[in-house]
Amino acid sequence: MRQALISGLLHLTAMLPLRLVHWIGAGLGGLLGWIPNEPRHIAERNLALCFPEWTPVERNRLLRRNLVETGKGLLELGPLWLWGGERVLALVQGAVAGEDALADAARQQRGAILITPHLGAWEMAGLYYSSRYPLTILYRPSRVGLDEISRQGRGRVGGKVVATDTRGIRALLKGLRQGEVLGILPDQDAGGDSVDDHEGHLFVPFFGIAASTMTLVSRLALKTGAPVFLTWAERLPRGRGYALHLRRLPTVTTAASLAESVAALNQGVEAAVRTLPAQYLWSYRRFKTRPPGQAKLY
Repeated sequence: MRQALISGLLHLTAMLPLRLVHWIGAGLGGLLGWIPNEPRHIAERNLALCFPEWTPVERNRLLRRNLVETGKGLLELGPLWLWGGERVLALVQGAVAGEDALADAARQQRGAILITPHLGAWEMAGLYYSSRYPLTILYRPSRVGLDEISRQGRGRVGGKVVATDTRGIRALLKGLRQGEVLGILPDQDAGGDSVDDHEGHLFVPFFGIAASTMTLVSRLALKTGAPVFLTWAERLPRGRGYALHLRRLPTVTTAASLAESVAALNQGVEAAVRTLPAQYLWSYRRFKTRPPGQAKLY
């Protein structure tokens, strides 16, 4: 039932113009700011953890703006996954500064790793780059049974979508060795309860807090020498589309150790989030997994 309702909502919003979708999403997000609910509680906690130097009034102002953007982000999935490719790609406004370096890596078939944190419209970023480069996208299977619609939506303009399992990791390494571009979400809680990398994670700072962070990006970069780029799609006001941003993170590839590389990755993500804090997914339990001996934060 839940799967059918979500699928129906996606198809319904896909029938609407983006401006109206964002307007409705903003209204729903505004309600989240007034009604007690779990996303609001988690976002409020994350903002207190990550911006302790801010006053409660400043954090509350950001919280309400963020919940509005969260509502927009939820409802825009319908258009982004179900609209025709040309219509979606037309939403990108202006050139992407810094894309020449990524294009050079792809042209020379050196391979590249493109990390897309939960900032802005990450689905839009994936669609844009998969339309321009041979892109293999790593995704975590959905808990609400939407894998098929999300795979089709993400891969319909050229991207190859693989799951976070052994077969998917092998596909990533193969693609990188063949000079392809990899698309990876780098800021999910990687789980585990040890401080070392036996389980594919390390605890490194994110906004000054030890965060369980995947080592996959750093391992691939250090192993192959592939350049790492960070990108996000800024959601423009009044449904005008999206502005894409791209930065290279050279230290992730050139670091002297795995721990330094993973730390550089988190530093890059944090710097990007600070440029657009209202559009980060603060309602996600980024600090759910704690190092041994540390108390839970949620």
